Formats: sequence, C-alpha cells, structure tokens
Amino acid sequence: MGENIAIRDAYGAALKELGEQNKKIVGLEADVASSTKSGIFGMAFPERYFNVGISELDMVSMSAGFAREGLIPYVNTFAVFLTTRGADPIQSLIAYDKLNVKLCGTYCGLSDSYDGASHQAITDLAFVRAIPNMTVITVADAVETKKAVFAIADHQGPVYLRLSRAAAPVYYSEDMKFEIGKGITVRDGRDVTIITTGSVLHKALAAAELMEAKGIRARVVDMHTIKPIDEELIIECARETGAIVTVEEHSVCGGLGSAVAEVLAEHMPVPMTRIGATDFAESGDYEQLLVKYGYGPESIAERCAEVIKRK
Repeated sequence: MGENIAIRDAYGAALKELGEQNKKIVGLEADVASSTKSGIFGMAFPERYFNVGISELDMVSMSAGFAREGLIPYVNTFAVFLTTRGADPIQSLIAYDKLNVKLCGTYCGLSDSYDGASHQAITDLAFVRAIPNMTVITVADAVETKKAVFAIADHQGPVYLRLSRAAAPVYYSEDMKFEIGKGITVRDGRDVTIITTGSVLHKALAAAELMEAKGIRARVVDMHTIKPIDEELIIECARETGAIVTVEEHSVCGGLGSAVAEVLAEHMPVPMTRIGATDFAESGDYEQLLVKYGYGPESIAERCAEVIKRK
C-alpha cells in the first residue's frame, strides 16, 4: 500500500487533466466546488464550468441539454443529493434517452462522517443500478479514480461514478488496467472470496492478511463496476473458493451484495454473506464509524470464517 490520497482530490486533478485533453468536457456543480474538488476544473476552465447553486434537479436537467449539443457534462455534488433530489431527471431525461452524461456523486457511503445520516449516501447504488442504460462505477484509490474519470469519457452513455470523500491508501500502480465491466482480482486465495468495491478495498486486504496468519487463504476482488457486473468473474470465484463475502459502504439492499447474490442465485449458488449498512448511521470519526458498522478488518475476517463454515 502506498500513501493516503483523498479520492476527491484525485478526482479533481483527473478532471482538470481530462479537460486539458478534451474540449468537449464541461463541469456542473451545485455550490460544492470546494467539497467535490470539481472546482479544480472550474478554476482552469471557467468558461466550461457552471455553478447551478443548490438545485440538483436543475443541474441534472441542464446537463441533458449540454449532452444533446454534443458536449460531455460531468455533474458534481454529494452522492446522496444527486440521487435523491436529482432522481427525476436522471431517470426521465438522462437514462431514458441514453444521454452521454457523467453523474459524479462524491461523499459516498459513510465518508461524510460528521454530517451524519442526512449526508451519508447508503442507498444511491440501489437507485442507479435499477435504472436502465446506466453504467455504475465505484473507485478504490487515487489511481483507479483517474483511470475511471478518463474511461467514462470514452464510454458512450450515462454513467454514475461513485467517489469517497476520504483518503485511501494507494494500492494500484499507474500502469494498472481499468476496463469498465471487468473486476480485478487483487489477491488470490482458495478458501473464500471477498468481493469489495470502493475505498474499503484496503480493509478487505487487511482482513485477508489476518486470515492468512490463521491458515485461511482469502481471495480479494475489486469489483469497481457494479453495473454491468462481471458475472464471469463472480462465477469463477464461487466455483474455485466455494464461499463469497461482499463488502461495500452501502446498504446491504440493492448494491454490490445484491448484484452478486443475483448472479450466484442464477448460476452458482454457494454460501454467501453481505457486509454493509443495515440502518442509518450516526455522526462521528470516519474510521471509528467503519469499525462500529462492521467494516474493520477483524469484523470482515470473522464474517469470512462464518461463511466458510457453511461450505
């Protein structure tokens, strides 16, 4: 693991670099330029950056117009507000017409820890994953963030890019291959597979290290694309390890865990458990919240041991 870099900082820098290379990129934000770091792009290209104010519905609706004119809008605000206040135009304007809009929801999961349940996005994946024509991506570190920012620009159609506020250890090297729809096996193992998404990747890897000391070899998969999900990789992991644990900073309903369970139910039923939110969280220190709600390496390792017993 490398140094800790805030994913939102990596996003802002990547968006600016993309804007330098592609003049079709425009940015929209809902009065949160500093928070989302999209303001880095705005400072460099003020003529291509639009602060709509705290009006997410209008911001998403405006992005549809930009897309119809051949531009590639990156829409920026907190994930919880983007997918609730902006829900109507996301579905009826963006997705229905397959418009080339990139919806970038930051402060996902519990990462807006001190602002509490009103600002913590734990239902966003359930909403966007259910929408037809929508591609859904969550990134794990600064390198994967940059790769995703560039990859979705080349992808024709609506995308939801889920970004954490928090700093995360850099796992990937700059030459990592990022392909939409293809998960990445970051650690091999034969006893259980941990499928994770987003910045909790490093928690899953730490849990695998704990289990290794006890003779349990855990495979770890970074499933950065939630939709379309890599069914082939999930089936392979189920067949080869016989047990699956999903880890996500999201509700256990409708997100990664649900997507993986659907694949297993149809193709390769094996013992499985889902680690995620089961209720609204509280305010507090981010790392302390992760531990309290079951994302600590020790908790993940315990859940893995439980599912292995069901094989």
